[in-house]
Amino acid sequence: MAETSYHFWLRAEVKPNEFRTLILPEGVKALLDAGHRVSVERSTDRCVPDADFAAVGAQLVDAGTWVDAPLDTIICGLKELPESDAPLKHRHIYFAHCYKGQGGAVELLKRFIVGGGKLWDLEFLNNDQGRRVAAFGRSAGAVGMALGYWMWANKVNGAARPLEPMTKPYVDYKALAVDVKHAVDAAVAKTGYFPRVIIIGALGRCGQGAIEFSTLISAPDSSITRWDLEETRPGGPFPQILEHDIMLNCIYLSQPIPPFINRDLIEQTPSRKLTSIVDVSCDASNPHNPIPLYNTTTFFTDPTIRVLGGEHPVDIIAIDHLPSLVPLESSREFAGLMLPHMIEFNKTPV
Repeated sequence: MAETSYHFWLRAEVKPNEFRTLILPEGVKALLDAGHRVSVERSTDRCVPDADFAAVGAQLVDAGTWVDAPLDTIICGLKELPESDAPLKHRHIYFAHCYKGQGGAVELLKRFIVGGGKLWDLEFLNNDQGRRVAAFGRSAGAVGMALGYWMWANKVNGAARPLEPMTKPYVDYKALAVDVKHAVDAAVAKTGYFPRVIIIGALGRCGQGAIEFSTLISAPDSSITRWDLEETRPGGPFPQILEHDIMLNCIYLSQPIPPFINRDLIEQTPSRKLTSIVDVSCDASNPHNPIPLYNTTTFFTDPTIRVLGGEHPVDIIAIDHLPSLVPLESSREFAGLMLPHMIEFNKTPV
């Protein structure tokens, strides 16, 4: 039983095609057993039905009513709040994306200052050893790898679009792999070779998730180039990237670095193989974006941006919530890591 009890309020996500959840029903039960209160906003998009939360004792409330919750309530979510200029009075836990110079950061932080609220940004919740408490990196890498393969295959197979809109989530990675492998196998039959992939940030959670997914579609290990800090230390742009069909950026951008690739390098290399880029890190609005070919994110409803046309076009996927394509599996991983710190809120070394 926690010495101090808190009221956690799981808000309904407003970002389109965001199906994940910060708290699962088993987490609600654990919080209630520890003496906390839990309210859950109703949602038809969340990967777990409302009834499952109610069955373990959560109080169900209408979506968006967190704005009128008691001021001592802790508002929990994953992605951005609804667009508004209203001051933020509560304590919030979510990915705010406002501490690395992103667009809209100043305006959001002003809302907290004016309202007297407080923000625990999930991206920066570190333990006393400086390591992140929880991250969706593995899931993001896995889905990013899946979509990179799928985009490459669609282009080879002559599909009308590099990637069709995706509005229905998958049960798990294996189900996603079935569709991806079908497209890749058809493309390999045409080209006679398996696409070469370069993963930048291969040693981190995200890179490892990408490598794990490649095994689900039987990608040859020799087709994957693994780069990390040692390989990128000299500073880009790197012509070697162009020798690959697919590029996956899985780094965590914490300081300015030279770009890995730029438009001049691509346009000056007519012999390049590169056609498909997945920016899992998705620092589109960051002034130090290491892939300065685009400046806006993409969406599951419109997944790609064409950054170079012609007979050998280059397309980018820059979806900033990739794990939502496998929402239940990714939520289990993340929520499980967060739960101990919520049960002992404000008492763990975070």
